[in-house]
Amino acid sequence: MLVTVFMLYRGTTVGAKEEDTIKPGIYAGEISLGGMTAEEAGEAITDYVNSLRETEIVLLAAGNYEVKLKAGELGLTWTNPELITEALEIGTRGNVIERYKLLKNLEHENVVFPVNIAPDVQIIRDFLINECEKYNVEPVDFSLVRHDREFHVIDGAVGYVLNTETSTQQINDCLATDWDGSPCSIPLEYYVTEPKGSREELSQVKDLLGSFTTSYASSGKSRSANVENGCRLIDGFVLYPGEEFSAYGAVSPFTKENGYFMAGSYVDGKVVDSLGGGICQVSTTLYNAVLLSELEVTERHNHSMIVSYVEPSADAAISESSGKDFKFVNNLTVPIYIEGYTSDKRITFNIYGSDSGAQGRSVHYESEVLEVIKPSANVMTEDSSQPIGYLVTQSAHTGYKARLWKVVEEDGKETGRTIVNNSSYKMVPGSTVVGTATTDPAAYAQIKSAIASGSLEKVRGVIAALTAAPGAAE
Repeated sequence: MLVTVFMLYRGTTVGAKEEDTIKPGIYAGEISLGGMTAEEAGEAITDYVNSLRETEIVLLAAGNYEVKLKAGELGLTWTNPELITEALEIGTRGNVIERYKLLKNLEHENVVFPVNIAPDVQIIRDFLINECEKYNVEPVDFSLVRHDREFHVIDGAVGYVLNTETSTQQINDCLATDWDGSPCSIPLEYYVTEPKGSREELSQVKDLLGSFTTSYASSGKSRSANVENGCRLIDGFVLYPGEEFSAYGAVSPFTKENGYFMAGSYVDGKVVDSLGGGICQVSTTLYNAVLLSELEVTERHNHSMIVSYVEPSADAAISESSGKDFKFVNNLTVPIYIEGYTSDKRITFNIYGSDSGAQGRSVHYESEVLEVIKPSANVMTEDSSQPIGYLVTQSAHTGYKARLWKVVEEDGKETGRTIVNNSSYKMVPGSTVVGTATTDPAAYAQIKSAIASGSLEKVRGVIAALTAAPGAAE
């Protein structure tokens, strides 16, 4: 009896020391925790998780791009640290017999606790947005080119847009459940975006629906360049059924980088130089081709003053400062193709589609002038900031009120007449600005007297006499 008590006492003493360490045969994943204290086990598992953070992960993005990163960049963490407490309790709970049996079992079969790890879902989502969405692939629409008077269809290609939410869940599931800690590749989920159009649709574009030409023969080099540049930017545009075309959207921005030069344009009843001056001749020419094609015009504005290259009410102005645009919708059942070209200082727009109109039917447009407003007397003003000799004139502009008629004929006989638009153009008197700055009181008096007379010829004569006299440089 005495021996037995001693043995139990000894066993109890040894057991008390062993309760501070994990029993042999207990693992966390592949890490043997036997003989470790809780602190040592925690350090061992933390070192293991830290090693996993250095593992390379490859995300397979659109366009065969590979986005490489370390697992730790996705916020990888150890999510079940309670396994240490559970491991310490094995062999310490229950009566002596139960503990004895459990310890004997550990000699033949290990107890393995899984080390649960998981990334941070928000970090994954942010990473995908910042590093993977840039590999989205835009669809390439089917398109047309016209060469040697024949149309050729250019095939399109599908696009891909990252499904961020599904891809986030996929990465989380892979690393949190199926991952063995080795380098791996994870394909991302994408939406497929189909290209616009098809060969079948575009093969229907073959008929000339409307054509219009205007001349810019009187334009200088810069204005001519602007007209040609605007025409180039619109040429080749394909508009599908129901789509709206914006002339301003197609030819802007009006910058040197986009091919524009300083040239005259209408601003507040005056002709001033601005980048893109002359671009309204492009939109006007296209407007008339659109009318002849009987497409639906959704926005059109006349110029503030009359233009010379089309009849009144046949113009279409665009302007960044005043928010003017020329827009139209393809109201047909097949796509249309806009062809634009310049030659011998003439700009032409052709619109092609599928002509299903009745035989013998045609349309044309007539301008009707309702009122002519003659310019008032020339306005002459002085500019004391400019020297004598400075003389700037603006031509007068006749005002008009006009309307445009659409006339439909069948077999050469008029069958319909409707009003397309009503337009008003400002009357602007001629103006002259005369410089009067001088230190010579006599010269100042002479130029002021000439201005007061209202005679441009007298002003010119005084300027000629004063600038020819000694000291005129001053």
